[in-house]
Amino acid sequence: MLEQKNIHPIAALMGAAALFIAAPVLAQPAPAPAAPAADAAAAPATTAATPAAPAADAAAAPTPENAAEEAPTEIKNAGKLTIAQMFIDAGMVVKVVMIGLLLASVFSWTLLIIKLFEFGALNRASDRFLEAFRGARSIADMRRIATSDEFEGNPLADMAAAASEEVEMSRQAGLGVGGDHKDSTLTRAAAAVNAVQANLSKRLSGGQQFLASVGSSGPFIGLFGTVYGIMTSFIGIANTNTTNLAVVAPGIAEALLATGIGLFAAIPAVIFYNYFQTRISAYGTRSEGFVAELMNAISRQLDKGA
Repeated sequence: MLEQKNIHPIAALMGAAALFIAAPVLAQPAPAPAAPAADAAAAPATTAATPAAPAADAAAAPTPENAAEEAPTEIKNAGKLTIAQMFIDAGMVVKVVMIGLLLASVFSWTLLIIKLFEFGALNRASDRFLEAFRGARSIADMRRIATSDEFEGNPLADMAAAASEEVEMSRQAGLGVGGDHKDSTLTRAAAAVNAVQANLSKRLSGGQQFLASVGSSGPFIGLFGTVYGIMTSFIGIANTNTTNLAVVAPGIAEALLATGIGLFAAIPAVIFYNYFQTRISAYGTRSEGFVAELMNAISRQLDKGA
């Protein structure tokens, strides 16, 4: 029993000593594992926050649908160009060229209408005159028919009037018009007819010079407007530093419009010129045939002494 009582105090003393030694160790704060956890928590949070910027950029970047809608805006606007709009947007020089060519075209069509009526009326009046002339029985009858108001201004009537008046003037002057003097009388009558024919050619050719000028120079005038307009367009391209078709096309289209108007004015003018030249030649042939008929009729009347 004694030994047990002595052991217990020693064990107690050793236990107290162990506690005394371990107390400082136990008193030190244990390393907090929360910091790595916090850092780990903060790191994912930062990582999770980082993709927000690409998301914002992705939101700001145009989607394929938006790009498809925005890209053709200028091309759509360019597709709305009309001839009237191109004329309004053209430069001053090109506008002057276009207006001049349009006026020339209007004058050409006006000449077409005027000369169609002129030749139609001329042929109808000539038909009526020939019918009346062939019924004349004397040179005096020829003169009366040719100078009537019904046939005033008709070239064939003017020829008959000139020839018959020359014969009458020779008679009034006391000159012989028949027999041995017949040839000289016919020569004077033919000279009077030739003077009328010269005026006829000038009269029927009215407007032909204008049609020839428009037909030959119209395309070149339009080409001048085109060259000037394209040159202006290229200068604009150089200033804007762009080769976008929607920006370039309107200016080039406006320039080409000048050539189109030049051809629009020139082609009808050439057609009208050739058509009326044929009509003039046909009427010239008809007048020459009438001159031969007139001289024969006067010769017969002179032989008859009428």
